[in-house]
Amino acid sequence: MAKKQKRFSFTFTVFAAIVSLLLGVVVGAISAAFLDASTFQSDEGPRTLVEGELQIHFLELGNKYTGDCTYIKAGDVDILIDAGSRPSSVPVIQSYIDEYVTDGKLEYVIVTHAHQDHYAGFSITEGSIFDLYECEVIIDFALTNQTDKDTSNMYGRYLNELEAEVAAGATHYTAAECRQEDNYLFELGNGITMEILDSYYYYNEAESENDYSVCTLFTYGDDSYLFTGDLEERGEMYLVEMNRLPEVTLYKAGHHGSKTSSSALLMETVKPEIVCVCCCCGSAEYTDTDANQFPTQRFVDNVAPYTDKIYVTTLCVDYDAGTFTSMNGNITVVTDRNGTRVVCGSGDDRVLKEWEWFREHRTMPDAWK
Repeated sequence: MAKKQKRFSFTFTVFAAIVSLLLGVVVGAISAAFLDASTFQSDEGPRTLVEGELQIHFLELGNKYTGDCTYIKAGDVDILIDAGSRPSSVPVIQSYIDEYVTDGKLEYVIVTHAHQDHYAGFSITEGSIFDLYECEVIIDFALTNQTDKDTSNMYGRYLNELEAEVAAGATHYTAAECRQEDNYLFELGNGITMEILDSYYYYNEAESENDYSVCTLFTYGDDSYLFTGDLEERGEMYLVEMNRLPEVTLYKAGHHGSKTSSSALLMETVKPEIVCVCCCCGSAEYTDTDANQFPTQRFVDNVAPYTDKIYVTTLCVDYDAGTFTSMNGNITVVTDRNGTRVVCGSGDDRVLKEWEWFREHRTMPDAWK
């Protein structure tokens, strides 16, 4: 090959190099605009690591599916809530959080409930989150409707992986045990606390797996941050009744912005200032009905009286083709001495109402007009 290249003129070689460069730029631009699971790199992570005493990172998960994974850095304490949406998301999650977790240790892991889009990354026979990190304290759902414990099933694999991590030295609690043993408030240092909130469905059977979700409240100074997993409307009613919920700086949208969560009652109680939605916006993964695709009109209408600062991780381009792109990308909410700010990994910090998708598929609520 080297001998053949020497036969070309210098002019042609330069011309070819220029053409190659231009083609590379074009192909790169197309790839960036319409990503698929084979090329997606979770916005390539932030170009500069985010700094701040309390950092809450909502991760994109490297495929067209909706799922949850939230990494929280509270001073020197590392916390992971969920690891969806598919087993293939694990390398994406690992490449992101390894920029922050420098000692291979997660002080706290919370697994909200037994749905694939929340716990897939804990349920791999080889290379699960439990295999990749030393997990000191694991808190998970107290009840589930899953019954198949065979290792051919995701739930069975999860139980095996959990058992192995406990055998390796991890401390394990269910959310119910945290509440019943009066061990539900964790001091993370520098005035940051993590509370496992009480919930009716830690102790009672639910029709929906979503209602078993572990619910968590972080507090730092005058700021509070609420996480409810996929808890649905009835579960939210009990959440309000059973806890003294404050008005919150941040609310992670329940159930990905579904119509079944973020009820008017819960929103009226917590009055969120910032809302982050982990979903593949407009995806037909669960339904072809536009009105029921995440984030839904009902979710928007319930949130709108309190804030228009709604951020969404990912946008579906064509579900059948498997193409998607970042909206706000990996979203980080940072609180430090200067206050709270939102950092969008995609570089696009538009809120939901400013996106073309919203104008085409949702109605502007009166509160935003």
